[in-house]
Amino acid sequence: MSLESWTDLVDLERLTGWMDEQRLEAGPLKDVTALTGGTQNILLKFQRGDRTFVLRRPPHRPHMNGSETMRREARVLGALAGSDVPHPGLIAACPEEDVLGAAFYLMEPVDGFNATVGLPELHAGDANMRYQMGMSIADGAAALGRVDYIEAGLSDLGKPEKYLERQVARWQGQLESYKEYEGWAGPAEIPGVDRVAKWLDENRPAGFKPGVIHGDYHLANVMYRFDSGKLAAIVDWELTTIGDPLIDLGWLMATWPDAEGRGSTGSVGVKPWDGFPTAAELVARYAEGSSRDLSAIDWYAVLACFKLGIILEGTNARAAAGKAPKATGDMLHASTIGLFNRALGWIGA
Repeated sequence: MSLESWTDLVDLERLTGWMDEQRLEAGPLKDVTALTGGTQNILLKFQRGDRTFVLRRPPHRPHMNGSETMRREARVLGALAGSDVPHPGLIAACPEEDVLGAAFYLMEPVDGFNATVGLPELHAGDANMRYQMGMSIADGAAALGRVDYIEAGLSDLGKPEKYLERQVARWQGQLESYKEYEGWAGPAEIPGVDRVAKWLDENRPAGFKPGVIHGDYHLANVMYRFDSGKLAAIVDWELTTIGDPLIDLGWLMATWPDAEGRGSTGSVGVKPWDGFPTAAELVARYAEGSSRDLSAIDWYAVLACFKLGIILEGTNARAAAGKAPKATGDMLHASTIGLFNRALGWIGA
């Protein structure tokens, strides 16, 4: 993130004035630093008084309604306060857009690291520590699934009615929309796309208990403690909603590397990988902390492959029309193929 990218979007003087109104410490903002880590949102860490803050606001041209996303994120983080879900603590939120041109919020800094960026020496040198890292990411999903969303004041956050019934048609429609991009080879290049969709419709679970969903739960969206294999926080809550929490476990299974540490693209995301548990072990660990019925968990994993593969294929379609880099399109198309092959393996096709 360049210096210019945030200075145009975060007026420090206006931010200071707003913090004064909220009585959030006093004095100038010091040591203002842009944080990176895969998110397109603006993240700024700074000091004021004796406290450290992290600001999060949408970019200039967000993919979705950036202000609404910030409001939802802040609302969920606030609702999780006091729960056993590892998350960044919410300090204060500004739902209005007149201060910085978009809604934003302030949260506590997370003292942790992202495993996909690199492992510290303690974790890189201890296979048992890496095993605990895997168990902890399953624990985080289970903890989120235990949250009573009604008691937490989130009953109107999403539409859990017929949530599972909507999924396949929703993403089939997304795939169909890519035909507007001239030059895209079409869904025929994706192995088993119709077979997977048919299987999902025919094997959909009959019901579920609604709960809070993170929406993009995988290794890159959690941070680990420096002194142990435990989660420091689950981050990047852009897709959070109310639905079936097993969606998060399925997403974790779909994106979890194989025994050699290779994901759907064949690349190794975390090194060293030995010691990390298998996807099956993650499911078993989740079951220890959840009362949910996991008998159809493969369905959720297949749905995650289906959904994520279609999302990634969108960039390939745009690249075919010259609206995205070809190298990126090729790479993500390879990921789509890998995800659908993984799905076909689960359904025994």
